[in-house]
Amino acid sequence: MSPLDLFVIVLCSSIGFTLQGSVGFGMGIFGSPILLLIDSRLVPGPVLASTMLFTTLLTVRERRAIDLSGLRWAVLGRLVGTVPAAILLVVLPPEQLGLLFGGIVLLAVTISVSGLHIEPRPTTLLAGGVLSGIMGTVASIGGPPMALLYQYEPGARVRGTLSSLFLVGTIVSLIALSLVGRFGREELFLTLTLLPGALFGFVVSRRIASRLDKGYTRLAVLTTAGVAGLIVIGRYFNS
Repeated sequence: MSPLDLFVIVLCSSIGFTLQGSVGFGMGIFGSPILLLIDSRLVPGPVLASTMLFTTLLTVRERRAIDLSGLRWAVLGRLVGTVPAAILLVVLPPEQLGLLFGGIVLLAVTISVSGLHIEPRPTTLLAGGVLSGIMGTVASIGGPPMALLYQYEPGARVRGTLSSLFLVGTIVSLIALSLVGRFGREELFLTLTLLPGALFGFVVSRRIASRLDKGYTRLAVLTTAGVAGLIVIGRYFNS
């Protein structure tokens, strides 16, 4: 890995984690496509591992705004979704999965823009958690389904609840990746290259988050989710 590659990795992770600390998700959306071009081993394991450390910090920062009642259903769904995701990683090409999930995210954004409000209820949270578990394990992009359910909630609640979910979910996903041989010593070493960006994003995102909380959180969530769907679908057609 050249010095230029390392520079791009740090820059990419800094932007990605700043986005995640501001909106509640975003490192996988912004970072995964770029990091995949630099070194395919960076995705999904190292991205998930660095995200696990970042979400620990973010969960502590936003702990008072976490939706604990909704979180339990989302966590259950995330656990359920991780198992088939690990199996799909072994038997199906990632590009085909990306096309499907990108389409689902864009559909969810379209529904949100149309004015249809999907409440974060036990059934929807469970379904969102399942989809988040599958997408997060396969492509390191597990945020959009849950973020869309919480798009009308205060920014602190979105960040706190999603970070708590990701903290549990990334641990489970990393265990699953380890069992199928996709996360080991090599990937653990590559995780270290993402940590400077994680620390930078955590510090910088606090100020940005306070500005988004003044009525811009929903727009930021929908925009980021829409970009996520386009990136994943674009990755399929460019492969």
